[in-house]
Amino acid sequence: MAEETRLRRFAVLIDADNTSPRIAAGLFEEIAKFGEASVRRIYGDFSGTRLKSWAEILQKYAIDPYQQFAYTTGKNASDIALVIDAMDLLHSGRFDGFCLVSSDSDFTRLASAARAGDRGGPRRTEGAGERRRANPQQGHRPDGDR
Repeated sequence: MAEETRLRRFAVLIDADNTSPRIAAGLFEEIAKFGEASVRRIYGDFSGTRLKSWAEILQKYAIDPYQQFAYTTGKNASDIALVIDAMDLLHSGRFDGFCLVSSDSDFTRLASAARAGDRGGPRRTEGAGERRRANPQQGHRPDGDR
């Protein structure tokens, strides 16, 4: 019975390099319609000034920053860290769904893997980001999710 009444748990993983902090309020309002954001993580190099605009948002929405230093320009170390954590969370079986937040199409395969699931069947997988980048997968949801 407790299983029937509990809120659905979502893992929210944000790519700070490719997402504006302006989306935070709407993002968490939307997730609240489906369940709770029980894991809130953001990935990027917060040591410089480029991601400074996230500072207030992190505290306001209880988002855990995962520091990934940009040792070399043009590399996607933050993306790799996000994917590794996402796969760990997926395989833990603790979540009913995932919300991948990025305006970068690099996470298309990750979204497919999360949607397919391998423990307990498919999981609801949401994507959020700006349409400013060319992404052939944007809007394509083979399982009918929003």
